Amino acid sequence: MDTLSYKTISANKETAKKEWVVVDATDQVLGRLGSKVAKLLRGKYKPNFTPHVDCGDNVIIINADKVKLTGKKWTDRVYLRYTGYPGGQREMTPARLMSRPNGADRLVRKVVKGMLPKNRLANQLIGNLYIYAGSEHKHEAQQPKVIDINLYK
Repeated sequence: MDTLSYKTISANKETAKKEWVVVDATDQVLGRLGSKVAKLLRGKYKPNFTPHVDCGDNVIIINADKVKLTGKKWTDRVYLRYTGYPGGQREMTPARLMSRPNGADRLVRKVVKGMLPKNRLANQLIGNLYIYAGSEHKHEAQQPKVIDINLYK
């Protein structure tokens, strides 16, 4: 077998085939949904995955307000942030976050962003994520495919 004849295919911005997909978050566990969506955004399910290139899909999440958390995570999980001032550590539970305006969007976006790499590429990838609390979205012109997220590993 001639191993020199094999060439490693590396995707770039022009050769990446980006698709639009719709994911229904109804009765999905938040963390499991987030990890699969992060893989879709990153392009890990594609054969031409390249780590340093945005070759993932554009993901539309609908029904984000119907997402589930198991156990007592709605009240016991705490998200911390720091204002930069002394005594400025603030905490927020998922239940309080959901009760605020755009709470479902913020909660799902926070979970997915935490599962992306911590670099400039992650800021670019999170721009390919569109989250809607209801079942309607405004991206019909892109003709997105509806996928079942449970079929992905």
